[in-house]
Amino acid sequence: MKHWIGISEFVAVAEQQSFTKAAKVLGISVAQVSRNIAELETSLAIKLLYRSTRNVSLTEEGQLYLQHCRHLVSSLEEANRTLANLKASPKGLIKITAPVFYGETHIAPLLHDFLKLYPDTELDMQLTNNKLDLIQGGFDLAIRLGTLEDSSLIARKLASRTQYIVASPEYLHKNGTPTTLQQLQQHQCLTGTVTVWRFNVEGSVQQFKPKGRVVCNSGVALLDAALKGLGLVQLPDYYVKDKLSKAQLHSVLDNIRQPDDGIWALYPQNRHLSAKVRVLVDFLAEKLAK
Repeated sequence: MKHWIGISEFVAVAEQQSFTKAAKVLGISVAQVSRNIAELETSLAIKLLYRSTRNVSLTEEGQLYLQHCRHLVSSLEEANRTLANLKASPKGLIKITAPVFYGETHIAPLLHDFLKLYPDTELDMQLTNNKLDLIQGGFDLAIRLGTLEDSSLIARKLASRTQYIVASPEYLHKNGTPTTLQQLQQHQCLTGTVTVWRFNVEGSVQQFKPKGRVVCNSGVALLDAALKGLGLVQLPDYYVKDKLSKAQLHSVLDNIRQPDDGIWALYPQNRHLSAKVRVLVDFLAEKLAK
């Protein structure tokens, strides 16, 4: 730690432009601040500060050194906060956004369990299928589904989901069961916000643009249309698993189904070490894995 002596003091004096103010920020004496910076300058064999009775200014070398030292001090402070948060119990407001249906059926119940487990936490949850700006909206966490876009956010995979192509027994009896993408072109397809269906054909991704009588941005509405025999629809497992198990719907083209995609927790970099976010993400990952 010998190489660190004087660095925090140097950064504080440079930012406060005063030994007295720097000492107050650091909680140490002015003499200790001056002594540690003098030791730093001696070890570097470079003068970092111009001192006078009225003010303090940086030398040219000091200005260059400050740019690097700020990152060092910031990283050290972040490391200290990380250790403190490891011991801390979650508390305070958690602001989260999630897709409407998945949020209602899967995320909200788990968040309510989390609130019971940690009484010092509060919840502000916004359910929307729009991808809100986490930084601008002040969100701690977002739940996103499917393939992620590139961003500066930190992502952790919580679980996987399977996309099924399903139809009612009535529809398949009347129109036949498609076994290839070519046959799928002859069928009524119920379309949502995803306008392209992807399949894995002999190891390569092939796209299919569905067409049909019904276009709707609600998965619940599309599920109802499929149950009433209006066509084939692509929906994630959490919409259709119960209907498949009861034979109210049948899955088709399973042999070329696309690989499972993800259910993700996204959070801003400057919040990823807070106790409330860390513990909540761990909690969601554990529960959704079951």
